[in-house]
Amino acid sequence: MRETYITKMPDKSGAFLKASEIISKNNGNIVRLSYNKAIDVHTLFIEVEAEDEDILRISTELNAIGYLSSNEKDDRVIMISLTLPNIPGSVLPVLRILNNYEINISYMNLQENGTSYLHLKMGLLIENTGIIKALLDEVSKICDVKILEYDMTEKLLDNTVFYLEFANEMRNLLSLTQKQTNEFIINSNRIMQLLDEKNESPLKTFEYIRKFAKFVTEHKGNNFHPQISSRKISERVTLHMIEPPCGSNIYILDDCEELLFVDGGFACFINEMRIILENRFPDFDERKKSIIITHTDIDHTGLLPIFDTVYLSENCYENFLLEQKGRNNFREQNCLHEPYYKLSRVISEYVSPHLDTLKVIGKKIDDNVISKINEFSFGDLQFDVYEGNGGHVRGETILDCKKQKIAFTGDNIVNIKGFSEDQQTFNKLAPYLMQSVNVDSTKATLCRNELTKMTSGYLICPGHGTWFENSYQH
Repeated sequence: MRETYITKMPDKSGAFLKASEIISKNNGNIVRLSYNKAIDVHTLFIEVEAEDEDILRISTELNAIGYLSSNEKDDRVIMISLTLPNIPGSVLPVLRILNNYEINISYMNLQENGTSYLHLKMGLLIENTGIIKALLDEVSKICDVKILEYDMTEKLLDNTVFYLEFANEMRNLLSLTQKQTNEFIINSNRIMQLLDEKNESPLKTFEYIRKFAKFVTEHKGNNFHPQISSRKISERVTLHMIEPPCGSNIYILDDCEELLFVDGGFACFINEMRIILENRFPDFDERKKSIIITHTDIDHTGLLPIFDTVYLSENCYENFLLEQKGRNNFREQNCLHEPYYKLSRVISEYVSPHLDTLKVIGKKIDDNVISKINEFSFGDLQFDVYEGNGGHVRGETILDCKKQKIAFTGDNIVNIKGFSEDQQTFNKLAPYLMQSVNVDSTKATLCRNELTKMTSGYLICPGHGTWFENSYQH
């Protein structure tokens, strides 16, 4: 297994050596390190791979040395507020931690307020400022911690506050559990580390992650205003396009009897989408409906839980199978994309689909840029189903209706010029935080160019941005 430790290192030689020796003697292998003085002069992220029992020993020994705290004396009083469940004994774990660190309490104030939570204010006399980071990190693992008063001239405490405040902000904004909060911070740090190697500002990284989370939450409920368009595309079928402020376009083919969706947006908007669909199709719950996905990215698969049948390529199926086994999916196997993708899971409330709803419709068996893998019909429409070379992501699927000259391209083609103002704002975030939205940009360009030639004169229904007429001339 792998475990990421958020450790506090004193500013002296041998500190990291001491941690490394503990990890090494317990058969641990360090697979990732991240330290950035611009963010926190003392915090070091160490990701360790080891057997479960070795991880337990490493954790115990690192904890026993206070995550390598220093012994300098420099008294400080900090005022904190703890949010605790209103149940007997909820304060005891906090008091035990304070006792372990030999912290004197200079002030306490707790008052029941008629809710299921208690807010305990405490003044802590810190004789050794070197332990502040480790102390507050440990307390924050069991309850919400807010810093009320502290000395802004104390650099260590300033950096501790940065991490704690970011964690608390994300926890409150996204209603995260403590485990999710810790994972959120770890993956934020991993993105920062990757971008730091390109000389990007670490503070900019956290600001972009904050923008991502805020954008999604601020567009929920009554603030969810997608653009909706419709057009008749054959004698029997009407095509509807729903463009959310973020996430993929959602296409709906309606032949008056059945509904076929193409792609499903973000999961966090599933309730908002249900309202729209039930208003647009009053018999929505009674109608037979299914969905086909162009690829497995989180921003295209949010509606999958509402369908009994999900059509997809075999590679897309393999992607979800990996998720069900608790392993990294195809996107997460790219080290540049993995931390962003895992943050996106949390922010978008993603849930991997049940395998028994998935129906494979084709398999790519060659190395061509674009390969036909099957045919698919709906109403009076006949589609050729193609799979790309995996430049965007493995399993990418294209639907080509030659008679009506309509193609659903997923993210192999996007209409940047057709973005709404909200989409323009949001779609700047992922390319920065992932460094590229494609697994292999060279292959993605080849696929896009061939697809553009193949669909000359078509109505293109892209993964993002409004539909458009492909005016490519051979």
